[in-house]
Amino acid sequence: MSATGLVVCTVPTYNEAENILPLARELLELGDRFQVLVIDDHSPDGTWRIVDEAAKSEPRLHLLHRTTDKGRGRAGRDGFVRALELGADVVIEMDADHSHQPKYIPVMIERLTRRGEEVGLVLGSRGVQGGRDAERGLWRRALTRCANLYIRLMLGVTVRDCNSGFRCWRAETLRAIDVAKTFSAGPAIVQELLFKTAQKKIGIAEVPIEFANRLHGQSTLTLRILLQGYTAVLKLRWRALTGRL
Repeated sequence: MSATGLVVCTVPTYNEAENILPLARELLELGDRFQVLVIDDHSPDGTWRIVDEAAKSEPRLHLLHRTTDKGRGRAGRDGFVRALELGADVVIEMDADHSHQPKYIPVMIERLTRRGEEVGLVLGSRGVQGGRDAERGLWRRALTRCANLYIRLMLGVTVRDCNSGFRCWRAETLRAIDVAKTFSAGPAIVQELLFKTAQKKIGIAEVPIEFANRLHGQSTLTLRILLQGYTAVLKLRWRALTGRL
């Protein structure tokens, strides 16, 4: 891994009590320059309490406990803002359910900081050679491919895995796209920030990962949320065309 400064791993959570501490330990074991920021939307299963207690004895573990204005997009936005306040040079964005595996983070950071290349964002990608979606059925894989094609066509981006929420950001990129003004309330924050980065002509790279199955608990992704995401892509295109992005 190329030399870099502080790396803050942002992990939005909702009912991830069984997953969060094992993940946090794996992330902190990557090295002394790594810190973990858990952004919890007042999980009924007490995820935030578990993190709050663990943080008392681990100074590199932080909790952002949110009780209002809930949602994946709002949590992601607030997590990025707090990571910058902590002094991050690099910000990792990932899920708490172990579908995004920490072992890929050093590779993503190396790609981000490689000399001679202007890259401001690296995606952990299922869509490039060597990437894969573990143990997904034919229907799920087909849906993923169709969704990526739709997003690429609507937003004019060239990356292969537009839906990847496993990302490695330069702090300068987050400032350049004014991440504090992110408007997506739900999972469409993933497409919004990707689109804004592309609009700023900031270099985007992809490294292959295996997207693993959730370790514990139930996914909060529903058909309604998926449909809202596709509608949000149309809204992004419209905002860009009308100069309101």
